[in-house]
Amino acid sequence: MPRLRIGSRGSQLALWQANHIAALLRARGHEVHIEIIHTTGDKITDVALAKVGTKGMFTKEIEEALAAGHVDLAVHSLKDLPTELPAGFEIAAIPPREDPRDAFCSRKYSKIEDLPHGARVGTSSLRRQAQLKAIRPDLDIHPLRGNVDTRLRKLEDGQYTAIILAAAGLNRLGKTELVKQIIPAVIMCPAAGQGALAIEIREGDSAVRQHLEFLDDDHARAATTCERALLSALGGGCQVPIGAYAEQRHGKLHLESIVADPDGSKVLRDRCDGDDPEELGAAAAASLLSRGADEILAAVYGRGLAVPPQL
Repeated sequence: MPRLRIGSRGSQLALWQANHIAALLRARGHEVHIEIIHTTGDKITDVALAKVGTKGMFTKEIEEALAAGHVDLAVHSLKDLPTELPAGFEIAAIPPREDPRDAFCSRKYSKIEDLPHGARVGTSSLRRQAQLKAIRPDLDIHPLRGNVDTRLRKLEDGQYTAIILAAAGLNRLGKTELVKQIIPAVIMCPAAGQGALAIEIREGDSAVRQHLEFLDDDHARAATTCERALLSALGGGCQVPIGAYAEQRHGKLHLESIVADPDGSKVLRDRCDGDDPEELGAAAAASLLSRGADEILAAVYGRGLAVPPQL
């Protein structure tokens, strides 16, 4: 079996993900090396991600190494990948997905409803902020950046009453001690692709693609394809207040989606079922747009809360 070089960000979670894929490849007889690559998103730590707006801020440098032949594949969190990949790349595999939902973490309180009036909650996600504000407009939402350990430490130190993180990252790192509630998708719709990994390769690299085929999961690919189709049709990136969560129900794909004003004053929801992932995502986007999603997103960009996707 040939030697394979994996490109990965250097965060604890990114390295867990890269090592997870490396272990699966080694079990197939491959020699695997992980190359740590620092990305734009890793270097910008003092600005809310929604205000940065660099397309592929967590992937660009890794893709450059992939294009140059320094690595053979890249392991990403799927939600970090733009819905339209740059020319010359393809997603070779989407492995079985972790829990895509968000987790409520707190030292004292067991769920969002239990938080005291005016409690400080940490998140830098406009999507999470909007849905929190919709159910608890009294909460004091504050930015929260840093890796998982940094965010949990800020909670432990009392800087926040609660924080919201992706359940997948906490599960993967085994850091679930402060998880008090896995928030149902009907209350907090996850980000498109949340909890899923994407294995990216050079477009047309059939030899590497063949070695990765066993990693691809049909259910994860169908669900995330649907979610990303909705995101693409809405013209949004991963930092805007759009949620999408698809899953198999009774032999069909069920899609929950939202577009929300960051202050929680307006939340548009859509629920639909279908067979074709891309058609279902596009149909849900059309439904949301027909009810004013474009106005909400235009207002978000107009207020400088996020920057429009860069083409």
